[in-house]
Amino acid sequence: MGYPVRLPSLLILLTLLVAGTGLCAQGLHSHELARQLEHEDPQWPSIQAHLPDPATASPQRLEMTADVLRARRFPESALDYYGYALKRGANEVQILNKIGVTQLEIGNRRVAREFFQRVVHLKKKSADGWNNLGAVEYLEGMNGSAISDYKRAIKLDKKSATYHSNLGTVYFQTKDFDRARKEFNIALKLDPDMMLRRGGPGGITMRMLTPADHARFCYELARLYAENGNEEKMLHYLTTASEGGFDVMEAMRHDEILEKYRKDPRVLLLVHNAEALRTGHLSLAESVENLQPLPAAPTEHE
Repeated sequence: MGYPVRLPSLLILLTLLVAGTGLCAQGLHSHELARQLEHEDPQWPSIQAHLPDPATASPQRLEMTADVLRARRFPESALDYYGYALKRGANEVQILNKIGVTQLEIGNRRVAREFFQRVVHLKKKSADGWNNLGAVEYLEGMNGSAISDYKRAIKLDKKSATYHSNLGTVYFQTKDFDRARKEFNIALKLDPDMMLRRGGPGGITMRMLTPADHARFCYELARLYAENGNEEKMLHYLTTASEGGFDVMEAMRHDEILEKYRKDPRVLLLVHNAEALRTGHLSLAESVENLQPLPAAPTEHE
């Protein structure tokens, strides 16, 4: 027998309060304790004064209230209001997706995964649902499943830079750099500012890497920005990569895209500064002071 179209409201509300798959007093207590701590925030009284009545407010208003609470860093209270919205007849798939994202943000991966599985069971063509399920599986080290889920999301929405970026991230994690570059390149073309964005209320963008991998990740982004003619962002990510300990100069030596920048004074400067900062030999101010000023950038006619 399949799942019913709408879960009983009591079951939904209790599910929000537990940290695992079972309904237990410990999970209920944890939720209540976390919510109590939230309400000790000095901002809470002013927020509480404007909260709608869960028994009479429209599902749209209750959902919007939950979105605001989540954005204001009151996730436990947001979960309550998502539950109220669902009880009042809000879109089930949309609400369950947001509950899953909120659960993931507070560290309840297993619970979040169950909500996303529920989403794609109810709506197999939910691109956000497949993307979010992939994000949880990526965090749990299930890279093969994450790749499959991200591909499903992309098949449903080929124009999402987030989905391509997420797929690129898991390819990067598995050291499949060629496929990673391909996906990041697609993402950059769809949204040149993708690295400045985060997932919305119903979607997740993953960039969780070890410090060493993050440095290499930034080098790959610099490479893509160079390929797309954006030198400002190329230099920014080369700086971040170098400051993270990645050997930018050695990598550029064998890189068909970045090799031409290897002797660029701007690159030499950023590598020198990053090395000085990492080794502690010079402060940032001292390292800049001791370097010669950069020559003027050539014009198109030079």
